[in-house]
Amino acid sequence: MVKLNKIYTRTGDDGTTGLVDGSRRAKFDARMKAIGEVDEANSVIGHAVIAVSDETARNLQRIQNDLFDLGADFATPGEDFEPSEMVLRVVASQTDWLEGAIDALNEGLPPLTSFILPGGSEAAARIHIARATVRRAERAAVELDNVEPVNPQALAYLNRLSDYLFVLARATNAGNDPLWVPGASR
Repeated sequence: MVKLNKIYTRTGDDGTTGLVDGSRRAKFDARMKAIGEVDEANSVIGHAVIAVSDETARNLQRIQNDLFDLGADFATPGEDFEPSEMVLRVVASQTDWLEGAIDALNEGLPPLTSFILPGGSEAAARIHIARATVRRAERAAVELDNVEPVNPQALAYLNRLSDYLFVLARATNAGNDPLWVPGASR
């Protein structure tokens, strides 16, 4: 369990941040950018939690916990992506859970006949914002992976999470999504 007695340390005043292995990185480093984008996605999901049903809120809070795992994964550089007692890594079962949740949500939805406009209900709109934020986090993670190795399971998780949020937004709108009408305002 993490125990934080003091919130400020002053060690970041020089523009660097410490990682799990004790190394320090510039706050603009690709790894720090990916960690920050995941943190923002987590916060946006928290904003969606207050607008959804209890069951959906529990699922989103599970995902928020997974995103903390993912942040810890990104904060642990290296090429050994096996989890251990000392190294927290995102694992396939976390992505598998998302896939099962996507399949369950999608069962009751009508097939898409057009792209949908992000929105509908307030809850769905918040979920769409979370989806777009997760996509940005995924782009930052892929950018990091082009500089130094990233756990492939973490990348898969982010990709599947945005899919989950898309389907969740549709389910929240009960399939009554606002549809894109190409060229409608010409």
